[in-house]
Amino acid sequence: MIYGRSRYRFAAVLLLLVASHFGLRPWLGDPRWAPDFLLLALLVYSIRTTPGRASIAGFLVGLLGDALTPVAFGSGALAHTIVGYLAAWGKAVFFAENALVSGGFFFVGTWIRDVLVLLAGGYGGGSAFFWQIAVWSPLKALSTAIVGVGVLIVFQRWLEMRIAE
Repeated sequence: MIYGRSRYRFAAVLLLLVASHFGLRPWLGDPRWAPDFLLLALLVYSIRTTPGRASIAGFLVGLLGDALTPVAFGSGALAHTIVGYLAAWGKAVFFAENALVSGGFFFVGTWIRDVLVLLAGGYGGGSAFFWQIAVWSPLKALSTAIVGVGVLIVFQRWLEMRIAE
C-alpha cells in the first residue's frame, strides 16, 4: 500500500499521465500509434495495487474511454477491466523492477487491450482487423512502452520503484 507523501507523489504521476492523454496526445500524431497515457496510468496503478482495485480502476478508465468514443460502448470498459486485473495479478508472477521487463509489460498490456477492444466491439475478422492487430496495435504498444519506461525512470523515486538498466 501507499502511505504518506508517497501517496501524493504517486497520485501526481497518475494525474500527469491523465493530463498528458488529453493535453499532449492529440499533438503526437495519429492516434493509431500515439502512446496511450490513460492505459499507462492504469498499468502503473495496477503494478502497485490488488487485482480487485485494479479491476475497478480499469473499469472506470474504460468507461471514460468509451464515453469519449462510443462506437462500441462497453468494449473499452471490459478490456480495461481485464487488463487491469491481469496486470495486478501478473506483477506477482513475472513483474521485475527492470526497464526491459517493464517495457515488455507495458507493450503486452497495450496490445492485449487493443485485441480485447476489437473482439468485444465486434470487429473480429477481415483485413481491417488484421491491419489493426498486426501493424497499428504493435506500434501503439511500442510507443506506450517507451513512454512508460521513461516515466518509470524519471519518476522512480516518486513511484518507489528500483529500475535496473
